[in-house]
Amino acid sequence: QGQLPQSGGGLVQAGGSLTLSCTASRIITSVLNSNPVAWYRQAPGKERELVAIMTVLGSTNYADDVKGRFTISKDNAKKKVYLQMNNLKLEDTAVYYCKAGSDYWGQGTQVTVWGQGTQVTVSS
Repeated sequence: QGQLPQSGGGLVQAGGSLTLSCTASRIITSVLNSNPVAWYRQAPGKERELVAIMTVLGSTNYADDVKGRFTISKDNAKKKVYLQMNNLKLEDTAVYYCKAGSDYWGQGTQVTVWGQGTQVTVSS
């Protein structure tokens, strides 16, 4: 089916925010609107897991560990799907994939969350 372009990933400090974008313009409108849209992620050494999903009717559901922090949305006119991620944690580090239409996957976007650092003082 080909891959959908994604953008918005990158490096972010723990507690920060990122918004991922997925462009579904290659999908026929009727197909796009008659299927749910979703975001998945895959961390190193782990299976790909569902993060957020929006049904055809617009209802949303989230993985337990992102509830209250992530928001999935869709712009029908622009044929774009978004994932707003707030209060990011180290464990959110993964490659994120959108899914739209009947079986269109995004190209994948790396999100890396790094720690705020810990002060270490050595005295003699």
